[in-house]
Amino acid sequence: MRTRFTRRDLMAGGAGALTLAAVRRRAAAQQARPNILFIMADDLGYADLSCYGRREYTTTNVDRLAQSGVRLLHSYSNSAVCSATRTGLITGRYQYRYPVGLEEPLNMRDVGLSADVPTLPSQLKKAGYSTALIGKWHLGNPPKYGPQVSGYERFYGITAGGSDYFDHADSLWDGQEKANDEGYLTDLFADRAVSTIESLTRAAAPFFISLHFNAPHWPWEGPHDVEEARRLTERGAGAIVHYDGGSLATYAQMVLAMDAGIGRVLGALERAGVAENTIVVFTSDNGGERFSDTWPFSGKKTELLEGGIRVPAIVRWPGVVAAGATSDQTIMSMDWLPTLLAAAGLNPDPSSPPDGIDIGAQLRGRPPVSRKLFWRYKNNAQQAMRDGDWKYLKIQDNTFLFNVVDDPLERANLKTRRPDVYDRMAAEWRAWDSTMLPLDPESFTAGIGSNEVADHVGAPVRVRTPPPGAASRR
Repeated sequence: MRTRFTRRDLMAGGAGALTLAAVRRRAAAQQARPNILFIMADDLGYADLSCYGRREYTTTNVDRLAQSGVRLLHSYSNSAVCSATRTGLITGRYQYRYPVGLEEPLNMRDVGLSADVPTLPSQLKKAGYSTALIGKWHLGNPPKYGPQVSGYERFYGITAGGSDYFDHADSLWDGQEKANDEGYLTDLFADRAVSTIESLTRAAAPFFISLHFNAPHWPWEGPHDVEEARRLTERGAGAIVHYDGGSLATYAQMVLAMDAGIGRVLGALERAGVAENTIVVFTSDNGGERFSDTWPFSGKKTELLEGGIRVPAIVRWPGVVAAGATSDQTIMSMDWLPTLLAAAGLNPDPSSPPDGIDIGAQLRGRPPVSRKLFWRYKNNAQQAMRDGDWKYLKIQDNTFLFNVVDDPLERANLKTRRPDVYDRMAAEWRAWDSTMLPLDPESFTAGIGSNEVADHVGAPVRVRTPPPGAASRR
């Protein structure tokens, strides 16, 4: 990469003149492989950030990130729930290629991400990156499965699907040891990310840090809701009661606490002098839940309607991505692996070719490329495909064709008006599905509660079956 400094800069007099040593240091930093900070929220809705439309509060730090980078407007998660998306993210492939990607919910059986699967952190680690996961794992229980057998050298966080934000003595890990840290979990994750940046920037190697917040995932506890955590604990072994807690105000506090933590982490990059050579990605693992804003879409988490799978995504890449830009490129969680490997000058492991694509050119401002994306959920109770502006959708026995650009709320079913498009996409979905692992009827245990609660069974908290009809009150 060519340095911006000229001979005239070097010869200029006065206190502001650059020295040759300073130029060399700056040029070396520009030419180095970039650090990568990948920030992922949990159950954050498409419009839960003020830079994506939230009106009730302002996410100052994430907004500032968007102002200095590119906002992707057609970003999708690999699934409508978290562990399946995390499988797609870390492997760069459709989650349905792996047994762990079929589990709904995870942790009901001895299934997880196999240690021999090439992952984003393992491939970066092999190339000399220092790697760390701070936050949520949820891809199988250690020691058989876990972050430190899948490419992360450091781990601080939770391994299951959820945890109380205050009562986390049994769920918070520091490596392979229980962490005894007290405090609000969002703050603990942000603080550990800051100290990890400070530690890793003292070494010569580039770093890859995954900061996977559990916020704003239930239980609905803001940074001052210690009494709410105590009440949940008193109900029985830290029971998370999904339907009778929280409020819009509490949800706002949870999101804003995460935003404040992100501000501290971005500040750590600045203080360490590595912000200009660090790619920062922010996104969510799936669509929003009970208190989320998913406008202009319908649907929530666990649904293949747009609100369940359309997520915010922001990339700041100084000197590469234009500040304040937007992109209409359709992307999916599995695209981050090939994109970030390419940014590091690496090719994906040939034994595990990604289904995702490198979107680096589109981040730089090139026109969007056409592509087709596919989903299936709850053993095919839901199916979906996106192709250009069109979306094929099946929910139980009901089938639809939507133009999600003209009709983002998915209200006008065009399958009888455009049977040619509908028939083609339905056939293409079936052809794609035949290339994935077959359905496993035992991967989803019916009757244990609503989809939302079931998704996180196996966490170190007890889940109460919701009252009849509760699932309809999302």
